[in-house]
Amino acid sequence: MSSLIILLLAAGYGYGAWKFWRGFHRTNFSQGRLQLTLLWPVFLIANKSYRQNFSKALKGR
Repeated sequence: MSSLIILLLAAGYGYGAWKFWRGFHRTNFSQGRLQLTLLWPVFLIANKSYRQNFSKALKGR
């Protein structure tokens, strides 16, 4: 059961990273694409501006 949870978390992390990477050009960011993509869960929790930009990257607004 715990391996299923780990697999689902890893899939969610990978999906979020992939979507942000693909939509990075829609954000206000100009640098740090790799770092912002790899640390997206931390920034998503801790930073309101990042949440707004993450939403732009995912939704295309």
